[in-house]
Amino acid sequence: MIQELDHDSVSLHMQADPDTIYAIVSDVTRMPELSPEIIECKWLDGATGPAVGARFVGRNKMATPHRPSFTNKPVVTVADPGRTFEFSRTEPFGGTVVWRYELAPEGDGTLVTESYTVTKPIKRIGWFIIGTLFGCKDRRADLHAGMGQTLERLRQVTERQSIPPSRSTPPPAS
Repeated sequence: MIQELDHDSVSLHMQADPDTIYAIVSDVTRMPELSPEIIECKWLDGATGPAVGARFVGRNKMATPHRPSFTNKPVVTVADPGRTFEFSRTEPFGGTVVWRYELAPEGDGTLVTESYTVTKPIKRIGWFIIGTLFGCKDRRADLHAGMGQTLERLRQVTERQSIPPSRSTPPPAS
């Protein structure tokens, strides 16, 4: 199973400000609550947050059930608060993929675009592993669906955080 995987993107409007959204997407330790494929993320080498050159380890799983998880060690390539968060991951047979979150003020909120660009193609053996070991039939479709799920979960989290306190809430007792 050899597929062409080059780039894709999904956008979603969120009623939250770009700084709130950036704080969540750039905190890679929160990615398991957003992405259907990420199980765990931890900063490496003393990094505690997003900065160009910071590395983290991610443990991922494919959308197919009962398949093994795998790890990778991405590096942050862009950390522009309120605008862009980007990281690149390279795997021996899995090529290099750059993941990016772009935030653009739009009306009463923010247009969030998640995208990936393959900068070094997946090798034949990588496709064999993806298809055989992980049982993935259409990686492009899986990634596209995963980006949609990630953005929807991000929208729910950010909009919940951005809701102003209710005016009907009684003032605290003195």
